[in-house]
Amino acid sequence: MTETPRNRLSLEMLTLLGMPPVEHIALAAELGCAGISLGQAGRALAHFGFSDFKPYPDWALADNPALLREVKAALGDTGVQLSLGEGFRVLPGTEIADAAGALDIMAELGAEHINGGSSDPDLERSYDQLALLADMVIERGMKLQLEYAPSNVLKTIEAGIAARDHIGPDRCGLLLDAMHFFRSGGTLETLTALDPSVIGYAQLCDVPVAPQHEEYIQEAMFARMVPGEGELPLREWVAGLSTDIWIGLEVPGIEELIAGLSPRDWAARVVAGARALGV
Repeated sequence: MTETPRNRLSLEMLTLLGMPPVEHIALAAELGCAGISLGQAGRALAHFGFSDFKPYPDWALADNPALLREVKAALGDTGVQLSLGEGFRVLPGTEIADAAGALDIMAELGAEHINGGSSDPDLERSYDQLALLADMVIERGMKLQLEYAPSNVLKTIEAGIAARDHIGPDRCGLLLDAMHFFRSGGTLETLTALDPSVIGYAQLCDVPVAPQHEEYIQEAMFARMVPGEGELPLREWVAGLSTDIWIGLEVPGIEELIAGLSPRDWAARVVAGARALGV
């Protein structure tokens, strides 16, 4: 008897540019996604130069028991899981221990994984802070996934693996983002050579092979493409991933939303693109 493939699609927060969580959960359920990623608050688009575009009201989970109750109820009612807790980064001059309250919220909402990264150029300090984050995540029954990117202190998959080895291979995994993977020099051969147990979470998007923006982070946060509409070998990349990990759809397209496309219709395009690749 043929086993039904697991639904492993997660509709990531960045795709919707910070849609309020109850609405986000409902949309994920409508589009047939089994999970979502979620941060602590909405996106401050004005901070990135989009002061005239504010698609949603402000929201934040901290110190808002009513919103937390609504989010927990929405997750329970729909069966959508919180696949990934976002926003846990090592920054210069800050202490990751201060994220304890935010981790408590993620654990309360049933988050399976926590996304951790670093923008601190002090590599030794980044390792130490990420190791502490791993301790805090494990204590709360979740799993830490390290994200590397050309704009981070961990810039390549090799740097991500080195950080994982330092922290402890049994204490964290790697988050593979398709844009970061290929733009930092990763190839399909790189993926094939990896021990599948290294990868704990994946995020899918498409982009041209060559950078389209002067600032990498601006393209990564606001200008990705629907899977299958860019130049990355995504069908082969997806096929090379273990079938038991989440595939998050992280496809921000702010110009499309500014032009009038609804977040629902944009997300539907993204989900359809992923499904067409066999996810």
